[in-house]
Amino acid sequence: MIALPEVVARYFAAINAEDYDALGPVFAPDAVLRAVGGIERRGRVEIVAHFPKVLAGLPEHDDEPTRAVVGTLDDHPVVTVEIRFVGRTPGGAPVEFDAVDVFDLAPDGSVITALSTWYDTAAVGRMVS
Repeated sequence: MIALPEVVARYFAAINAEDYDALGPVFAPDAVLRAVGGIERRGRVEIVAHFPKVLAGLPEHDDEPTRAVVGTLDDHPVVTVEIRFVGRTPGGAPVEFDAVDVFDLAPDGSVITALSTWYDTAAVGRMVS
């Protein structure tokens, strides 16, 4: 895996393992998730509840970060990560696509304060249906 800030690496490890108990603490209590094509989710409970629903149709899945750019905005770290997603539907059909996640971190880098996810929802919809 590429070098990522610790909290972002923990996010990907939790997502790939479907370890939702580990996922909650990577987000700030008032964090925001903006998923492309979806509604905005606020707070750890709403954010963590989002992922099992999204991944339910993909019993096999792996988000592999392939490149990361770390910068700052208004005195807090921002991490942009290119991802290669590889998975399979319950029927065994392959699902592969590229995505970009943008993480806003707390000023000390300890938690994610906002996450936006970007991918071609129409193409992914065709693969999983």
